[in-house]
Amino acid sequence: MFGLGTIINVGGILLGGILGLVFGNRLEKRYQDTLMVATAVCVLFLGISGALQEMMTVSDGKLSSGGTMMMIGSFAIGSLIGEWMNVDYHMERFGEWLKVKTGSTGDAGFVNGFVTASLTVCIGAMAVVGAIQDGISGDYSTLAAKAVLDLIIIMIMTASMGKGCMFSAVPVALFQGSITLLARFIEPMMTAAALSNLSLVGSIMIFCVGANLLWNLKIRVANMLPALVIAVAWAFLPL
Repeated sequence: MFGLGTIINVGGILLGGILGLVFGNRLEKRYQDTLMVATAVCVLFLGISGALQEMMTVSDGKLSSGGTMMMIGSFAIGSLIGEWMNVDYHMERFGEWLKVKTGSTGDAGFVNGFVTASLTVCIGAMAVVGAIQDGISGDYSTLAAKAVLDLIIIMIMTASMGKGCMFSAVPVALFQGSITLLARFIEPMMTAAALSNLSLVGSIMIFCVGANLLWNLKIRVANMLPALVIAVAWAFLPL
């Protein structure tokens, strides 16, 4: 069944959100604050490990790095496009709409939880590769594995940030579902180089999400999202 991977992934996020709400409501604020810091640290290291995996290579016993120009170019161009499109604003508006529709107007942290969780579980090569595999051959194994990871992440996030996090299932369904439907058109563009670029840029964005959580920064990560498209396109430049 094509699309089953995204359905499993969405189910994992919703289950994680429900578990997070059950356990989070029983925790005192100091425990929730500690859980928030722990979540932020984990997200930071998810981003760091993903970025280093793509940047660092061992050749002849020596450690070398690469992808610097692609990274700088993708973020510079992509961020400018994102600011022009004001992606962050539109994500927050969507979060506000969900907040009203779900009767959560009294939850001050709903939108922040929704945006932060959505960026954490949507960004990355795993979502793209898994959705393409699901759309081409019906292989949902990658998205099933991602569902387990997302369940744990969203459970912890929901326990510390509130129920807005569990509604990250909506953008995941839209994003991965769209890729599954368009898989046959997207697959030729997902070369090894393109996926490596996508993973590097996405991992750095995940690091930024963790930095926002840990140090209460205001990095508009959503406005950097077009950098993912630039990173994929960069793989086809005759450099």
